[in-house]
Amino acid sequence: MPTPSGDGIETVNLREALEERYLAYALSTIMHRALPDARDGLKPVHRRLMYAMRLLKLDPNSAFKKCARVVGDVIGKYHPHGDQSVYDAMVRLAQDFAQRYPLVDGQGNFGNIDGDNAAAYRYTEARLTDVAQLLLQGIDEDAVDFRATYNGEDEEPVVLPAAFPNLLANGSQGIAVGMATSIPPHNAAELCDAALYLIDHRGATSDQLMHFVPGPDFPTGGILVESKGSIAETYRTGRGGFRVRARWSREETGRGGYQIVVTEIPYLVQKAKLIEKIAELLEAKKLPLLGDIRDESAEDVRVVLEPKSRGVDPAVLMESLFRVSELESRISMNMNVLVDGTVPRVLGLAEALTAWLDHRQVVLRRRSRFRLGQIDKRLEILGGLLIVYLDLDEVIRIIRQEDEPKERLMAHFKINEVQANAILDTRLRALRKLEEMELRREFDELTAEKAGIEELLGSDAKQWKTVGWQIREVRKQFGPETALGKRRTSFGEVADVGDVSLAEAMIEREPITVVVSDKGWIRALKGHVQDLSSLQFKGDDALKTSFFSETTAKILVLTSDGKVFTLDAAKLPGGRGFGDPVRLMAEIDETAEIVIVWPAAPAVKYLMATDQDRGFVVQGDELLANTRKGKQILNVGTDAKAAHAVAVTGDHVAVIGENRKLLAFPLAQVPEMTRGKGVRLQRYKDGGIADVKTFNLAGGLTWLSSDGRVYTVAQPELDTWLGNRAEAGRLPPKGFPKNNRFVG
Repeated sequence: MPTPSGDGIETVNLREALEERYLAYALSTIMHRALPDARDGLKPVHRRLMYAMRLLKLDPNSAFKKCARVVGDVIGKYHPHGDQSVYDAMVRLAQDFAQRYPLVDGQGNFGNIDGDNAAAYRYTEARLTDVAQLLLQGIDEDAVDFRATYNGEDEEPVVLPAAFPNLLANGSQGIAVGMATSIPPHNAAELCDAALYLIDHRGATSDQLMHFVPGPDFPTGGILVESKGSIAETYRTGRGGFRVRARWSREETGRGGYQIVVTEIPYLVQKAKLIEKIAELLEAKKLPLLGDIRDESAEDVRVVLEPKSRGVDPAVLMESLFRVSELESRISMNMNVLVDGTVPRVLGLAEALTAWLDHRQVVLRRRSRFRLGQIDKRLEILGGLLIVYLDLDEVIRIIRQEDEPKERLMAHFKINEVQANAILDTRLRALRKLEEMELRREFDELTAEKAGIEELLGSDAKQWKTVGWQIREVRKQFGPETALGKRRTSFGEVADVGDVSLAEAMIEREPITVVVSDKGWIRALKGHVQDLSSLQFKGDDALKTSFFSETTAKILVLTSDGKVFTLDAAKLPGGRGFGDPVRLMAEIDETAEIVIVWPAAPAVKYLMATDQDRGFVVQGDELLANTRKGKQILNVGTDAKAAHAVAVTGDHVAVIGENRKLLAFPLAQVPEMTRGKGVRLQRYKDGGIADVKTFNLAGGLTWLSSDGRVYTVAQPELDTWLGNRAEAGRLPPKGFPKNNRFVG
């Protein structure tokens, strides 16, 4: 094909074109789809739904109309997007388990808390609720600005008047480009109380407003177990989260048995998926305390949990379920909203309420000016009518005899065209004395009302007083004594059931003796066995170490690569056979060797050291690993190996090197770390650490000889070997074991 000429071709830089188009898309998503307006708490699709339903006269007291009619009007006039997305938004506004204060009153199948979808829009009907009416209140009175629709044929409101604190009362969820919003619902009466306090104390902080708004109020209820400090920080910054738990109670079933009944589940959790997840965990035997689960829900939520046995503590059972299921859920808060409909910003509680209050003041002023204009027009007409009543006979004569009665009336009575038209439009039967008295009464009332509105517009204090009165009326309508306004989410604390583990909860606590062989085979003998001389091992294997423990304990394994692995004592093989290799229970590297096996003691500190010269102190609970992959504690490098893990029981450290040099120094010179390489404990020209131990200087340094005798070097005699960390040391005292170990 011939190469096209350059005529009519515009060269565009690809990067600039992509940036421009992506920015346009991002702004469209942020401004017109995902983020709510701080003033009315609505996204464009919800606002268009409300306005379209108002134009269809779907008031709370009117008859229902098909949702298909509403969706058609919305996508045809205001929202050029898919019908299903618009209908889904409408359905959510009607679901009492999704909206704390529903804006749509639905008739038909609008879905349920199990996650089932609503029926198609040709089957369902809807109308507005009282809350939606409050959001639209005054929209015909020039309360807000209007803009042209996408095709320029109609107009739509930029924002709704919002006499209801919808942003926080119903919350919002949305994902934009590079930002998102997540606002949980709150109690409207509490928000009104906070707003009234904010009117009187404009500088009030979010912490002060928490006296009125202690936390979210979810439509599905539940128990909020977040700490007050965390809630305060979330409201202060606008970012954070709230832990919500299901509400449950114990029901006795007779003969000492019981069952747990869950009546409220966390917000945004689908009941069917929740039960399915718990059933899967039960089938996989990951819930040892739970015997069965069944759904007995009808109109209300009722999920029955049966314990494995009567002896199971219900608090422990529920705590185990909270840890692995959505019976406990974290509801995030990211109050990212459009301030004044233009700027996305994260607001705190006080800022969000201030934005709503400022909007209410603007709406009050605009509605007042609109009413003032209407009064002026009516007073103008009334003024002309009252002038005419002074000489009705002349008015009748002019109308009957003059060819141009309007101009003659204007000239004779000195009235304007509007007044003259009103006179000409007046019916004959209205020309009575009674009608004149009615006009004078109306004139006086409107004059007084006009003076009141002018006074209101001239006084900021009176405006806020009126806004406060309006908010009090809303609070009366949705107060705590009403069915819709009563708080549903209560506050609680996490039950203190100790350090409960799912695996440990059903394990009976019994003494065992753990035996480890040289080749890394491990087993657990029942009871505390003192004599292990008759114990048999596989092939040429032999005893490496043994210790007493319990079935509920954790066993720690240190390998030469510096990793520590955690084993459950209850899962160790029994003592009838040779046991199982430790490598089958943990993912130990093929090149690594098992160095030490010992029972975990989270409250104890350990001195960890390599076979060369480095070490540090670590807390016992830092050694516990949650997975089979273990936990890297010692960074050994390429030449060294992990070799020592000694419980800290004193204030000094004694180190004996392979060069048979002994050094003692204060334990305070060894840093406490969670992981790392550590510091040099003793300096060597050749070799490394043979053994290490901690001791109390006041009690002297002791060791055990090969024949079982205990030797002690008292404090005054230790001066020869006392020094500082990283020194070379001296030859040990007479009688020290020849194997360079503190246990001969």
